[in-house]
Amino acid sequence: MRVTKVEEPSKYGVVVYETETGKIDRFVEKPREYVSNKINAGLYIFSKGVLDRIQLRPTSIEKEIFPAMAADNQLYAFELKGFWMDVGQPKDYLIGMSLYLNYVRHSNSDRLSRENGTVGNVLVDSTAKIGERCRIGPNVVIGPRVIVQDGVCLKNCTILGDSLIKSHSWIANCIIGWRCNIGQWVRMENTSVLGLDVSVQDELFINGGVILPHKAISESISEPKILI
Repeated sequence: MRVTKVEEPSKYGVVVYETETGKIDRFVEKPREYVSNKINAGLYIFSKGVLDRIQLRPTSIEKEIFPAMAADNQLYAFELKGFWMDVGQPKDYLIGMSLYLNYVRHSNSDRLSRENGTVGNVLVDSTAKIGERCRIGPNVVIGPRVIVQDGVCLKNCTILGDSLIKSHSWIANCIIGWRCNIGQWVRMENTSVLGLDVSVQDELFINGGVILPHKAISESISEPKILI
């Protein structure tokens, strides 16, 4: 089991193990007192024998299988030295994205865009098209076949494949899903998230909107909410 160090172990289930051998002793769920700052990183290498432990019913590997393996001295920890993020929430995904882009800058900076108008760490797919007088970055990922028209401002956001961002829109701290269509002079911010195939009409303000797939947005969203 890969484990990783976290700053706030009380938010997670922590792994207690022998540092010299890696043998896992036990798991403690959201400890109130410090027992360890290592948590399960979600990466495992098992022999096929672990399948014999899983019964033909709904089974929690973390709550049932792992504690039993630890009790039988059959579970070991291997610390992950690189960065790690739980990206289950959009704001955490955006933090993880910025960490990854910083990693790319230090390990393979040629992958980052150096086009005019880019600021900081920006990763643009080779099939994407960027218009004139745009400001892209910092911390932006633009996916395949995305079209960004003239005068667009993007920062701290991900634009997934086949989306269209029309001219003079401003998008910050957002995740734009696949095949989305963002109109002209749109402003989006505050961890807004668009699902697959969402369209936003011209001149709207989207503030923390979480919009499920295949929706057409014709009115501004002034307060954070989910549109189903």
